[in-house]
Amino acid sequence: MARLDSFFRLMNAQGASDLHVASGNLPALRIKGDIERVHYHVLEDDELRDILYEIIDDELKKEFEECGDLDFAYELPGVGRFRGNYFRQANGVAAVFRQIPSEILTMEQLGLPPIVKRFAQLEKGLVLVTGPTGSGKSTTLAAVVDYANKHRRDHIITIEDPIEFHHRSRNCIINHREMHHHTKSWAAALRGALREDPDIILVGEMRDQETIALALEAAATGHLVLATLHTQSASKTIHRMIEVFPAEQQEGIRSLLSDTLKGVIAQRLLKRIDGKGRIAALEILVGTPACCALIREGKTHQLPTVMQTGRKYGMVYGDDALEDLIREKMVAPEDAFESAEEKERFLPYLKKVPEEYRELMEQRAEGARGNRPAPAAR
Repeated sequence: MARLDSFFRLMNAQGASDLHVASGNLPALRIKGDIERVHYHVLEDDELRDILYEIIDDELKKEFEECGDLDFAYELPGVGRFRGNYFRQANGVAAVFRQIPSEILTMEQLGLPPIVKRFAQLEKGLVLVTGPTGSGKSTTLAAVVDYANKHRRDHIITIEDPIEFHHRSRNCIINHREMHHHTKSWAAALRGALREDPDIILVGEMRDQETIALALEAAATGHLVLATLHTQSASKTIHRMIEVFPAEQQEGIRSLLSDTLKGVIAQRLLKRIDGKGRIAALEILVGTPACCALIREGKTHQLPTVMQTGRKYGMVYGDDALEDLIREKMVAPEDAFESAEEKERFLPYLKKVPEEYRELMEQRAEGARGNRPAPAAR
């Protein structure tokens, strides 16, 4: 039995999402968002390298030795699947393992709004799921693919690094492709996908200009493309997709994006006040004519206003979602404040206003006093 298997079993027992092992450190688990040290000895470089090499083959060892980074998936029967990343750091080797849930959660179980089902039923276009690492992007995309698998009769191709959720073909045919094992690059896989009669293409991550360009091309030529980006909000997602291209190409990309974008789901995970894990705050942009016009005209800074007024279309502004969670007593105001875009909006909810915002609050209070009507003469 590989020595790491004991840590994976401990992850399951403790309900941890991630395992961290690094040379010169104690092993650690991420539990409900917090890092917790494991009662073990400090792992030195030689020992940890031996431990990590027990679960990969010679080809993956060679890749890690040459590149200094390695992504792969590992399955422990009876326990679960794990997405692993090996890397080098100042003290030696290190690795992080993320547990991949064995069960694909449905949209209902995740509490996703009805508009996400509409995204899964689209015939063509681009739908993006964004957020920082560990925000649940893959889980949301898995629910979208699962819904399409049950309600459509199509061909779905997933391109991932590594494959996370395994979908069994139901009404759809699903083919999973893993980077480096089944294809050499994201771009090669996307080019190949266009010749493989797909209806839906899932791109695990749009990492560079070429991948973004090919994803836009696929969406523009009659396919539904589902993809992820590491961006914090819908408007920043649009900005990132455009800014990755040279200035002379950006006008054309804005036009193509405005024609193909159907939706953006920007996720943030926050600790629940009741201590029962974490809850997602969702910002949702729907590709309405108004939104597409702003993208085409380079006015993405106005998208938050459109989201605030577009609830009837299924849109939700991220800070509105955070405020709703505060009012429902699901998250602490301090956690919502840290995640918010417009932090000043959340100052009244805080028990203690941060030093850098106190002057602003005092100015507002002074302004409010100055606007009061003078007392009437007796």
